[in-house]
Amino acid sequence: MSLGVYIQVPFCQTKCTYCNFHTGVVSPARFAPYAAAVQTEIREHRIRLRREGVNPPGSFESLLVDTVYFGGGTPSLLDPTHLAAILDSIRQTFPSELREVTLEADPETIEANKAEVWAGAGINRISFGVQSFSDLELKAAGRMHRCADVYRAVPILHAAGIRNISFDLIAGLPHQTPASWRNSLDELIALAPQHVSIYLLEVDESSRLGSELLRGGTKYSASAVPSDDAMAESYDLARATLAEAGYEHYEISNFAKPGFASAHNLKYWRREPYLGFGAGAHSFSGSQRWANAQDSAAYVQSGAAGRTPVEQLEKISARDALEEELFLGLRQLAGIDLNRLQNCYGVSVESRFAPLESSGLIERAGSVVRLAPAHLSISNEVFVELMR
Repeated sequence: MSLGVYIQVPFCQTKCTYCNFHTGVVSPARFAPYAAAVQTEIREHRIRLRREGVNPPGSFESLLVDTVYFGGGTPSLLDPTHLAAILDSIRQTFPSELREVTLEADPETIEANKAEVWAGAGINRISFGVQSFSDLELKAAGRMHRCADVYRAVPILHAAGIRNISFDLIAGLPHQTPASWRNSLDELIALAPQHVSIYLLEVDESSRLGSELLRGGTKYSASAVPSDDAMAESYDLARATLAEAGYEHYEISNFAKPGFASAHNLKYWRREPYLGFGAGAHSFSGSQRWANAQDSAAYVQSGAAGRTPVEQLEKISARDALEEELFLGLRQLAGIDLNRLQNCYGVSVESRFAPLESSGLIERAGSVVRLAPAHLSISNEVFVELMR
């Protein structure tokens, strides 16, 4: 088993209307101290975790770090030398063989000199928050980039030697129509990224748009958000279009050309261990989960004072682990092997799946169960039924 490392960079140029993440727009002067604090946390993680009762921190020592993921926020805002220094800290602290290093980036932040430093530092995968190829939709969502920025950015990355590129699209943005969604898919296919993530717009009171939708308002183009049925149809069209273009659907929201599934994100869905560094970052050892405090300024201050940033610590019971296996396993198109779960946890979960199978929400092949393809767009409802 290997170890994944996640680096949280909670800074953005602007706050998208649909965003419910704990990110902020801050002065670039805060970037360097933050990057330095992340490096300190990486180097001192053993003693700090032991202090917090994370047990056993030594269990990570024999694991090889093979994936790193810079998420956010917009990590591409950081000076590329700061990203390189963080990667150096990882290599100096852990046994490492970094085969996949992902950087989340917004298209308008891509520059040739930055891309060259990224590639030289070992970053070999870029995850683009494209979201749409409609400038009207991008503007309504509060995005900084426009369609032309995506077409400008991809050749820059290719020239730097970074050819593993992922695009995100969101079904359900304000002003989205069946025609504009189909056009976004066509534009994406033309650029041929190696990986694609398709998300449905989340209605969450923590975002400005979600809050407006919940109270029936019209700000942030809330009245122009497509219906749930329209979003589901967009998702189904994306599945069909991407399959025809040669993408393998391997997780509810994720599609990849053969050999390009996200090695780092698969660790989450398979409940493999990962360490998170930075404000708001989460970690998982197999038996415990913990999370850092979310406020970036407090995070930097705690590091300077030699304190641990860990704010939450949870021990995972066998029952909790089984529930996670069911939820995360069904997210993967490969499904769940019920025999493996029974052997691992000593309990049968057959009775949970019987009503779902009889109603056609899941399908079965021997001991393996998976979500029925026709019901992937309502997966959350299936999960709710499964956990009852």
